[in-house]
Amino acid sequence: MAVVKARKQDVDMLARLLRAEAETEGETGMLLVGNVGINRIRANCSDFKGIRTIPQMINQPHAFEALQHGLYYQNARERERRLAQRAVNGERSWPGKFSLWYFRPGTFENPGPCPETWYNQPLAGRFRKHCFYEPTAEECENVYNTF
Repeated sequence: MAVVKARKQDVDMLARLLRAEAETEGETGMLLVGNVGINRIRANCSDFKGIRTIPQMINQPHAFEALQHGLYYQNARERERRLAQRAVNGERSWPGKFSLWYFRPGTFENPGPCPETWYNQPLAGRFRKHCFYEPTAEECENVYNTF
């Protein structure tokens, strides 16, 4: 059962985002990006207050670099649709389980180390080239209550 409302076109939109943001990170990496997106919708805190839908989350200004590149605008593929639906259904994994932010330090060929904090939020962990950051309970207690 879905933890956020999502029409077919919303799942397709999320699928395109997963591919554009993390295709080189494999299925787990793409699912982790989905975790962050769904957390942003459900948490209603920090920079994500009032975000209630997948389109709002994806189109939030400056939220995802992938929207500036052509890969996001290609058709969704079945593999990514399945991953997007898993995220919509609430499947979460570490280090994206409670994360609201992620980024890839360094360059594509030479990833750098993960900073201990990102926008004053602590490092939750790293998956391949991406670093994931959870909000503190003071910043966003609600993200920890979204099961």
